[in-house]
Amino acid sequence: MTATRRLAVILAADVAGYSRLMGADEEGTLRRLKALRAELIDPAIAEHHGRIVKTTGDGMLVEFGSVVDAMRCAIAWQMAMTDRSEPTDSRIEFRIGVNLGDFLDGDDIHGDGVNIAARLEAMAKPGGICIERTVLTQTRGKLTFPVEDLGELALKNIAQPIHVFRVLAEKQPMPEPTALPLPDKPSIAVLPFQNMSGDPEQEYFVDGMVEEIITALSRVLPQFEISSN
Repeated sequence: MTATRRLAVILAADVAGYSRLMGADEEGTLRRLKALRAELIDPAIAEHHGRIVKTTGDGMLVEFGSVVDAMRCAIAWQMAMTDRSEPTDSRIEFRIGVNLGDFLDGDDIHGDGVNIAARLEAMAKPGGICIERTVLTQTRGKLTFPVEDLGELALKNIAQPIHVFRVLAEKQPMPEPTALPLPDKPSIAVLPFQNMSGDPEQEYFVDGMVEEIITALSRVLPQFEISSN
């Protein structure tokens, strides 16, 4: 079959620490990986219009026609993996790389577009995603996710440096609200007046009015705490 060139989004994924997991529990690892494929990964790929091009023992290449679909799939994939409860020493975690590039399409897919996706995947942390700059620019305004800029990096067997970003898809804890101290007695706040004259020299008059009101209220309402805001 004659190979042709075309542009597509390539998602490369593999299991972090696969050899260690297999060495510790070969049958259990294969069983859990098969269950993850059936229950989580393959449905997520299908939902986001991806096509599994090739699988290996611990990884796969997936093709998407849309950068947005590829990133939605990658983020949903990793977030779903994070939500599972598993012992740390036997936990299956994927690394994912996503690249928009040109590749040779024949019986298999080849070329720099695929190689870059694989290099990005290798750079990702367990449970993480690395992407090339074009993927980021193509999703801006359509998807929102935080990233860490790793800069232009020389990747193995890739002629030109690639600008790499690490996706920060982890769930961020919400900050605890700060409790404000309550006053010892009822309070009244006098808001500042606005100088409508347009004359900067009248600012002193506006400020003076606020102070006069605070003073007057303090005399007639001693049970209140009077302050400017």
